[in-house]
Amino acid sequence: MAEDSDALAAMARALSPHCRVTRMSDGALIADWKRTRFLGLATTEVQKFTSGIPEERAEIISGLMRAGCAAGRRKKYADVGVGLRLGGVHLLIRTLGFGRVLRLLPLAAPDYARADLPSAEEVGRLKRAVQSHSSRSWFVNGDCKSEAVTAFVLLRRRGLKAVLHVGVREHPFALHAWTASGGVCIPDADPRGHAFTPVLSFGCGGQ
Repeated sequence: MAEDSDALAAMARALSPHCRVTRMSDGALIADWKRTRFLGLATTEVQKFTSGIPEERAEIISGLMRAGCAAGRRKKYADVGVGLRLGGVHLLIRTLGFGRVLRLLPLAAPDYARADLPSAEEVGRLKRAVQSHSSRSWFVNGDCKSEAVTAFVLLRRRGLKAVLHVGVREHPFALHAWTASGGVCIPDADPRGHAFTPVLSFGCGGQ
């Protein structure tokens, strides 16, 4: 039973964000909710994820990729793409207002989540990319709202768990926004040592 659970967990980590795996009496069922398709795997195939030789596991993963149920290794965040996204988000906030942009998050951020958790290293790379572009841009100029929304959308579009927080500080009064994922905050939750109390939080799909 424990081996089956380990095998299913390993398989879940390899699946695309819109797919879920469920244990069945004779193996496992993979549900592709994006295309409303289902794929069955025999018990022997499931067990190869933990006890099979690497070649067997690679063969199964290749089959899942051909079926559209698994993707290759996650691509790193493209530096240029992060900069363009950041500038677009900042323009949107200035045009529509921060409150309206927050209400639009469900349209930009999907409500499904991968089974595997985002790593601090991966989120850290995104943080460095976002803040590097933000600090170098006279247009964005380190705006925390733009950084937080950009990070949230990029993370959620990869199916990674992320929560966008909006916090307040009373003395002197100030607002601050940040996205938390994998134990990392983009930007920092307490800039320059100032503590902000979250008053709004947006999770999967901006809910």
